Amino acid sequence: MKMSRGQIGRGVVGMIVAAASLLFAGAAMAEVMGQPAPWEMTLQKGVTPVADNIVWFHNFLLWIIGAIVLIVLALLVTVVLKFRAKVNPVASKTTHHTLIEVAWTIIPVLILVGISVPSFRLLFHELEIPKSDLTIKVTGKQWYWTYAYPDNGKFEFDSLMATDKQPRLLAVDNEAVVPVNKVIRVQVIGADVIHSFAVPSFGIKIDAVPGRLNETWFKAEKTGIFYGQCSELCGKDHAYMPIAIRVVSDEEFEKWVADAQKKFASAPANTFASIEAAAQ
Repeated sequence: MKMSRGQIGRGVVGMIVAAASLLFAGAAMAEVMGQPAPWEMTLQKGVTPVADNIVWFHNFLLWIIGAIVLIVLALLVTVVLKFRAKVNPVASKTTHHTLIEVAWTIIPVLILVGISVPSFRLLFHELEIPKSDLTIKVTGKQWYWTYAYPDNGKFEFDSLMATDKQPRLLAVDNEAVVPVNKVIRVQVIGADVIHSFAVPSFGIKIDAVPGRLNETWFKAEKTGIFYGQCSELCGKDHAYMPIAIRVVSDEEFEKWVADAQKKFASAPANTFASIEAAAQ
């Protein structure tokens, strides 16, 4: 069956519109659910002050890199056009130029200083934990996470990947729950090997090392479910070790704590540690 040029054109336009719709839909889902979007080329939208600063610093570096690329490109084009053999049959014998040598030493130094100032400011913002409203202890295990709430009755529970939920490879059976607009101190440790607790929308990523207690923090300013994953190769089921944190209002958090204290008070710890067992 032959198609006319008009039909082919309309088909191409339709595919472009469909692709654009998928991209916008994926981006919208990522913004609401705190998860990656199809064809995503930027950082996930931040919902904490630290994540917002990370996104700003990332964009700031892109502008600097873009400016450097354009300047170098302009210099190359100038050299090719102005100093080619046809225009300058007799090559210059110049070997030194004090102004240029000073410029190409000073300018990179100024650029690095301009980058270092916001970089160190961001590092201190990440590392200096403000007075916390809630502390959560997270233990990385092969291959799931255990969450403890020492400020709320000292209960704890395991969180494993749920094979019957969406989003795929990110949903879990038991989500960690925190209140919105509260400073959450996260204490992280490994029970067996080195894991890494990372939630892009919160701007946190910290190693879970056996025998060492690391700390980080976040303050989620929006409600919703935000996903992450173990970001350190930790064994055969490393890819099946997601993180899901639900941010709720203060009232919903208090209700959840009351229910969780009953639900997890006598719940035995999981004795299995593989995705095959989790699916049973």
